[in-house]
Amino acid sequence: MDKIINSKTGLKGTIKIPGDKSISHRAVMFGSLAKGDTEITGFLRGDDCMSTISCFKKLGIDIDVTDDKVIVHGKGLKGLSAPKETLDVGNSGTTIRLISGILSAQNFDSVLNGDASIQKRPMKRVITPLSLMGASIESTNDGYAPLTIHGSRLKAIEYTMPVASAQVKSAILLASLFAEGTTVINEPVASRDHTEIMLNYFGADIKNNKGVITSSPVDELYGRNLEVPGDISSAAFFMVAGLVVPDSHIIIENVGINPTRTGIIDALQAMGGYVKVLNERKSGGELVGDIEVKTSHLKATTLEGNIIPRMIDEIPVFAVAALCAEGTTYVKDASELKVKESNRIATMSTELGKMGVTITETDDGMIIEGNQKLKGSTVYSHLDHRVAMSCAIAALIAEGNTAITDADCVGISFPDFYDILENL
Repeated sequence: MDKIINSKTGLKGTIKIPGDKSISHRAVMFGSLAKGDTEITGFLRGDDCMSTISCFKKLGIDIDVTDDKVIVHGKGLKGLSAPKETLDVGNSGTTIRLISGILSAQNFDSVLNGDASIQKRPMKRVITPLSLMGASIESTNDGYAPLTIHGSRLKAIEYTMPVASAQVKSAILLASLFAEGTTVINEPVASRDHTEIMLNYFGADIKNNKGVITSSPVDELYGRNLEVPGDISSAAFFMVAGLVVPDSHIIIENVGINPTRTGIIDALQAMGGYVKVLNERKSGGELVGDIEVKTSHLKATTLEGNIIPRMIDEIPVFAVAALCAEGTTYVKDASELKVKESNRIATMSTELGKMGVTITETDDGMIIEGNQKLKGSTVYSHLDHRVAMSCAIAALIAEGNTAITDADCVGISFPDFYDILENL
C-alpha cells in the first residue's frame, strides 16, 4: 500500500497510542511460563506481538484474544510441549531472541524462522551466551535464522554484555529460570529493564546492584493481571510532530515512561522542545504518564554514550526533529541501528535525502544539518515500520505531497498510526 501525506499545520488533540510492544511480547511469554491465567489489557495487536502469540500456541499454550484483552492460560515453567511445525516469528527480533532462551532449556527440539528481514538479523549475540549455559543451537545460515534448538540442561553463568541489548539480556534471564545455580549478568551500559520488572512481578528472583544483575532459580512463576502502558516508541512520532509542525499542541495519554526508555524525552528537551510529563503514576511496576508537547524552536544537540540505548528505536524520528533544529546535530555510538529491520542509518539518510535534505552517514551514526527545507517526494519504507512513520512525520513539514511506498508495514507496531495522524 502507498500512502500520500501532505504538509500540515495545527496538529491539536489528545490521543492514545497502542500498548508497548516490548511489554506486550513479554506479557505473553511470561504468562505462558506461569502457573494459572494471565489477563492482559492494553495488549498491542501489531504483527510482531501476534507472532509471539502464534509461537506459544504452537508450544501448547491456550491463549484467548478478545476485543479488550488477551488471556494466557499458563501451564507453569515445565508446561510447554514440542511444536509440530516451525515456529514462525515473522518480522519480530524480540520474539526470536527471547524465545531462544526459553526453548534452549526444554526437553524437546524446535526450529525458529521468520521473514527475509529476520534472516538478516544477527543471532550469534544470543547463541554465544546461551551456548555457554549449555544450549545446543544450530544456525543453518552462519549465525542467522533459521535456528534449530535442541533442548538441553542449562547451567548458570556469569556474562558481561559486550553491547547494551535488552533482547540478549532477556534471553539469558529467561534461560536462567531453568538453569542450575545463580546467573550473573554484568551490564556496563543499562538497557531497558522490562524483563526484570515483569519477571519479578510474576514471582522470579532477579536483583540489580549497580549494573550487576543476578537471577536465582525459583520453583514457579504465577499468572498475574497486567495493564500494558502505551509505547513510548510509538509516542515519539507524535512528540516530534507536535514540536515541528507549526501551531501544534498534543497530549499523548498513558505512555510508559520507564527511565530506561525515556532518552527521547531527554533529547528533545535538550533541544529546547516543550515536552512535559503529566500525571505520573505506576502500573504493574512500570512508570506511566501523559506527555504534552507544543510547537517549539529547537536547537541542535549531540547524542552519544548512555542515552543511545535509552532511545535506539526513536533515533529515526529524532532525525526529523534534528532537520528542523538550529545548528548541526551529531548522533554517535549508534551502530546498533544497522541491524534493525533495516540499516536505519542508511535508510533514513537515503529516504530523507529524496526529500531534498542531506544527512551524512558515519560509522556509528549520522550528522544532521538543521534548518533544512523538505520537499515532497516518493520515498520507500524498506518494509521498516519506523522508517515509514518517520517519513510520514517528515512529510507533514515538507512542501507538497509525499508518497510512502509499502506504507502498511506500520502494522508491525502501530496499526492505527495513519488514522490517528489524520484525526489530529
